[in-house]
Parts: sequence; structure tokens; C-alpha cells
Amino acid sequence: MKETFDFYSPTNLKSYNLDESMRYQLSVLSTLDAFTRAHCERVAHLTTRLCERLHLPKHFIIYCTMCAYLHDIGKTFIPPSILQKTSRLTPEEYEVMKTHTTIGYKMCMHDLKLRPYAAGPLFHHEGLDGSGYPQGLTKKDIPLEGRIIRIADEYDAITSKRQYKSHIDISDTLEILASESKPNPEDPKAKIHNCGRIEPYIFKALLKLVREDIEYEITCVDSYTNYLAQQIKRLKEVQKLVAEMNTVDNEKDRNEYLRIIRQSLEPKETLDNFTTVLEQYQKAYPIRQEKIKKLYQEIDKIKKLKV
Repeated sequence: MKETFDFYSPTNLKSYNLDESMRYQLSVLSTLDAFTRAHCERVAHLTTRLCERLHLPKHFIIYCTMCAYLHDIGKTFIPPSILQKTSRLTPEEYEVMKTHTTIGYKMCMHDLKLRPYAAGPLFHHEGLDGSGYPQGLTKKDIPLEGRIIRIADEYDAITSKRQYKSHIDISDTLEILASESKPNPEDPKAKIHNCGRIEPYIFKALLKLVREDIEYEITCVDSYTNYLAQQIKRLKEVQKLVAEMNTVDNEKDRNEYLRIIRQSLEPKETLDNFTTVLEQYQKAYPIRQEKIKKLYQEIDKIKKLKV
């Protein structure tokens, strides 16, 4: 048995039947580099979950998810030297990067099959307080799909950059987004529009989803921890039997001990290696216990976030 937990667990729209035209739209992602394509897929998955959490109509969920899949399609034409740069972009490079929104919009508008989803590329970097791009729109002019995808996009961008393998310390990411859900007292635009960059009620939906994911991860780790405890107990019994066997002189009794011991060992375990396996289990057990403790601490931190 192995401990398994998929941070994103993408469903690839398994709850929906994609028709031929939708499959064509998704095939467009093949023009993107592997990193951006994977990002688009994760953002689409999270967008679906956010829409479902907000109890939006199924037809809108499908539409919004398609917009999310295509939201970064314009990055096809961003120079790799800028798109794949690991250090901070220069102001000039950032201006080039920002054009992926309008490029993606034009790509969709020039293709009849993609045209219905042009809002994804165009609006996903707009901020409610007018601080976003490409148009600097404010809350009243940014469609719902743009507000949802922005939150899914930012969340995935931060978590991917920090390369989380678990939800431990994920509250740091959520704290950043929580600050963006409130007006920035130092930003004149925020004061004028009396709002932050992202939609608070959508961010609250994200918080609930993350908490659910953490609880699921705790269940996975706890199940594996219980498995480790069982294996440790079993191998300690084997250890005890081996010690008793070594005190016996009678060949018949030794053979009986060997029979019981071998029955207690699992495949690939032998008398020569079972103590090594036991040591590995004993080393892993407290690590998993500590992980569960930290995950519960993350839930407590998330509960304290103010939106």
C-alpha cells in the first residue's frame, strides 16, 4: 500500500460529455508549451469546481470551463525568452507578456469555433478596482467568467511557482489572495471603487474548496499512517518470533517457527531484509503523524483568514 494524494486531481470534465467542437477547442492547447498547457488544464479544473461550488447552471459551467482552458492561448506568440524566464520580468518584458490577453482574444475571434470563449483570454487579468489589464475595467464591466478564472489562475500560478507537494503552507498563498479581495488603502483606484482586485464571494468559495482538499489529504495520510502502524506491529511480532526461534535447539521446533515467520512476511520480505523494512516503516510513521498535525494547522490558519 502506498500513500497517494493528487494535489489537483483533475477530472478532465468527466461529468460532461464533450462534443466534437469542444474537443477541437481543447486540441488548440497543443500549440502551447507543456508548462502553460498543464497550467491551463489545472485552471480549467479549478474553474469547474468553483462554478459548482457557486451552484451555477451546468451550461454556464461548461462555457466558463472552456473559457478557462483557452485563457492563456495567446501565450503561443509570446517569445520563449520572456514566457520561460525564471527571474522577474523587466518593465518592457512585462508589457510584452501582458499582450497575451489581446492576442488570445483575437485568436478566438478569428476562429468561429473558439469565438464563443473569447472572454476567457480577454478578461482573466482584469481587476475589480481597475488595476488589471488589458483594459483596466472595473467591477461592473468584468463578466463573471473573468472574475472566476482570475482567481483560479492566480491560485494555480502561485502554487505552481512554489511547487507545493502538499497543502502544507498553502495558507500563505491564500493569505496573498485574501489581501487582494480587500481594498488596498494605498491604492487610489481601490479607494475610488471601494473594492479589491478579486471577487470576495468567489474567493470564499475557493477557501471552502481548499479546506475540503486538505481534509481529503488528511484522510489519505491518516489511512497510510494506520497502514504503517499495522505493518510495524506485524514486523515487531516477526522480530519477536525470530528472537524466540534463535533460542530453540530442536530442529522440529525451529522449522515450525520458520513456517509461522514466513507466513507472517509479505512478498519481497525475507528473514534477511525484514528488519530493514521495519526500520523504514518506523522512520516514516512519525513523519506522517507530523504531516497530519501541520495539515490541521493549515485548516486553522485558513479559518482565521478575513475576507
